[in-house]
Amino acid sequence: MEDQDAYRRAKGRVEAKLGFYWHLGIYLAVNALLVIINLSTSTEYLWFKWPLLGWGIGVFFHGLGVFRFSSSRLASMKERMIEEEMKKEFPRKNN
Repeated sequence: MEDQDAYRRAKGRVEAKLGFYWHLGIYLAVNALLVIINLSTSTEYLWFKWPLLGWGIGVFFHGLGVFRFSSSRLASMKERMIEEEMKKEFPRKNN
């Protein structure tokens, strides 16, 4: 049972990472196309920076969610918080 849980968690982390890499790849491809369109139609106003910046913020936070604030870290934090609350609720049983 424990192996299945570990496998499920690992699979979830891999899927999250792959999802981020897809997001990043599409971001790069679409924004490269937008730069080409902008530079080939009008160099007077460089509007490609706005979708590049806006979508880039989304990619940045997606990366943070996948690599910095992963569900396993949040789950372990949640477990620690539950243990602390249990100690407060039932102090004699935990000593």
